[in-house]
Amino acid sequence: MATVTPIEQLRLSSTAALFEGGDQIPTSIFVTEYQRGRGPDLHTHPYPEVFVVETGTAVFTAGDEKLTVTGGHIVVVPAETPHGFKCDGDDTLRVVSVHPSPTVQQTYL
Repeated sequence: MATVTPIEQLRLSSTAALFEGGDQIPTSIFVTEYQRGRGPDLHTHPYPEVFVVETGTAVFTAGDEKLTVTGGHIVVVPAETPHGFKCDGDDTLRVVSVHPSPTVQQTYL
């Protein structure tokens, strides 16, 4: 049977909501919105992560790389790669990140 969950029920803060698949599906998803200069600090995961940049502009750090990414693009960061991003524009940055894991496993650096 399909399930429907309002994103507002998953809200962790004013900037982030988290769906963890648990026993339903081996996938977890962050839905985030950030203003200029805001975003997650450097961290790692034991699995790759996919970012869907829906709107706005972000500067991603992935290992030694700095990437400026605008809405309408997808970023894939390999497992164990230190990464994070910050909003780099005046428009709201909206990013959905997909974790191929039933729970988020994250180590902040």
